[in-house]
Amino acid sequence: MKNLRLAYIWVILALVVGAGCEDVLDTEASDAFAEDLIYSDSEQVERLVYPVYNSTESWGLNKFQWWSRRFNIEVGSFEARFNFNDLDQLRLRAGWTPSNVGVLQQKWRNYWDYVRLANEFLDKIDDSEAMQTDPEKVNLLKAEMKFLRANIYAKLIKYYGGVPILENALGLDDNFDLVRNSYEECVDFIVKELDEAIAVLPESRPDSEFGRATKLAAMAVKSRVLLYAASELHDPSTSPSGPLYDYTKSTKWQDAADAAKAVIDIVGARDLIPVADATEYHNLFLSPNQDILFARAYSAAYYDFGTDANSLWNQTQAPSGYGGWALSSPNHNFALLYNMADGTSTSEGGYDPANPNENREIRYYADLNFNGAQFRGRDVQYYLSEDVDAFPHGLDSPQGLGNTGHSSKTGYNIRKFQDESVGLTDVSPNRPYILYRLAEIYLNYAEAQYHLGEEGIAREFVSKVSTRALQPTITSSGPELLEDIKRERRVELAFEGHNFFDERRWMNEEHLGFDVKGLKWTKAADGTVSNEEYTVVTRPWFERQYYLPIPASEVEKAPSMVQNDGY
Repeated sequence: MKNLRLAYIWVILALVVGAGCEDVLDTEASDAFAEDLIYSDSEQVERLVYPVYNSTESWGLNKFQWWSRRFNIEVGSFEARFNFNDLDQLRLRAGWTPSNVGVLQQKWRNYWDYVRLANEFLDKIDDSEAMQTDPEKVNLLKAEMKFLRANIYAKLIKYYGGVPILENALGLDDNFDLVRNSYEECVDFIVKELDEAIAVLPESRPDSEFGRATKLAAMAVKSRVLLYAASELHDPSTSPSGPLYDYTKSTKWQDAADAAKAVIDIVGARDLIPVADATEYHNLFLSPNQDILFARAYSAAYYDFGTDANSLWNQTQAPSGYGGWALSSPNHNFALLYNMADGTSTSEGGYDPANPNENREIRYYADLNFNGAQFRGRDVQYYLSEDVDAFPHGLDSPQGLGNTGHSSKTGYNIRKFQDESVGLTDVSPNRPYILYRLAEIYLNYAEAQYHLGEEGIAREFVSKVSTRALQPTITSSGPELLEDIKRERRVELAFEGHNFFDERRWMNEEHLGFDVKGLKWTKAADGTVSNEEYTVVTRPWFERQYYLPIPASEVEKAPSMVQNDGY
């Protein structure tokens, strides 16, 4: 495979050299030769698809920026905060401006770079020699590229609202003063692209092609896009409002339900993979399985940082005393959303603040490292000692091992996705980064059916998720049922990149601006350990931050590019 990658690099070098010799060479012939070389053979064409798979992203929020290659959007959600030196990496406390959104700054440029690659491919592929000689394979590659382009647009509209719809690569003579399409037009475009891909993509792939697009992957993207579009944030009655943000279709919840149901019909509404305990639940996220609909695989063929241990979660999220960097510290506020083992909430009386880690649901133990958790052969130790002659400070405390600047400020670290079968700096060769999975589809369906008034169906499908986690069947109704669906979504999909957008689409400002809570642990001279809840930092909320601003440099280059409200 390395030889194949080298061949592709040489093709690109040939293009660059040809472009740099315009005064000497016949550029038309040179360009034609280069395009013929790439587009004449289906294997060469396939290599053009590989780089665009990087648009699906992975463990890092921004692979082009050193810090954010090593943490993700969870640090800007209700789930967690960025842990090192109290840095405001996403500028949520400082407030976004068109010239500074912290490590989110390059999102706009990065996504459009991938759109350009996809458009260049789609512009040329139909008339290519490869299409004439191997139409079955090349049409499949074309469907993959349409899927990838649609998925990129799904990301763009989550961050920015309506954006320009570009179906062709721009040429030198084209108008670069682009106008934003409405949010609804963008959703329609994404759905159209996905429907075209769904008609061609296979329902499944062999194990050797894990991570490549399938029919179910495209259907899962469609389900998420239509659920988001139906949500409160995009209702014309809410602010911000207007074409850049609104979704006006009267059938929106039915469309969202139908998109989820299409996946459910293919899988037969089967139960999720059963588990017996927290360990089995945790292991669901360490290797490919039938519940995963689309994930990033770590293959050198089409993933550039896939074998970089510094960008995987073993080291970047482990507690500091293990040599980890602990970059995303889960908030105590979020930890309280995990139920007790019997299904009652932490506000119903069974929860003991003095012993917060006792008798919790299995996802609590699978997802979180906490004081006393057994991890990599020892107990996690966040506590400071009152008497160091009697007991030393905890190994993961601000006076412990490793770089203590990484010691958790909240009393939690992320355990989900941690692979203890390999060393902290070793690569887990089969661990996927999950992008879409069946549990999300069931939760999408439950939420849509609730809004359609079909509470029985909503309870059935949210319960499929709840009971797999050894929690009781959901029996609530009315607004309480909707809250149960939301809680289940928060906990089941924790640290998978959902909550940042879910709280916004639900317009739940209590989870957008809030006091970030943590636990301080202390070990007394008699050996008893206690905790104190405290405010780590206060995160304000600015209403303009339902969306990112269009970068100031882009608005300057394209004056017709209307800026988002509030900026």
